[in-house]
Amino acid sequence: MERAGKSLAKMKLADAVSPEELAFAAWKGSVGKRLAKYAWPKALVRGSLIIETEDAIWQQQLFHLRFHILPRLTAVLGEGIVRELEFRVATPRRPPQQEVELRSAVSADEADGIPDTVFRILYKKAREKAGA
Repeated sequence: MERAGKSLAKMKLADAVSPEELAFAAWKGSVGKRLAKYAWPKALVRGSLIIETEDAIWQQQLFHLRFHILPRLTAVLGEGIVRELEFRVATPRRPPQQEVELRSAVSADEADGIPDTVFRILYKKAREKAGA
């Protein structure tokens, strides 16, 4: 894996695989599956690999581990692609919400809540007589 990564990094394959895609692919292999679940690559900007983390605690822990992670990435990718690591807290996303059906107060009739049809009709007629 390391030899293939170094070979691809050295080759000038601008159309086939970008340095960003190489860095993204090397991240999971360099940190492991467990850690990659809580931190994932977002972008590669001028040699700095930007990593989004689940929360501020992960950000702080990974910041302290950056000197252990960076040599692993360099071993897989070779020199020059990733020179720094930057950790950011991911923007929280709103979970999907269920559609809520709103009843309008005008169209809702309290008599519709009466399960027995005969009593419902009697109630409506009695209400009409009282209102008249």
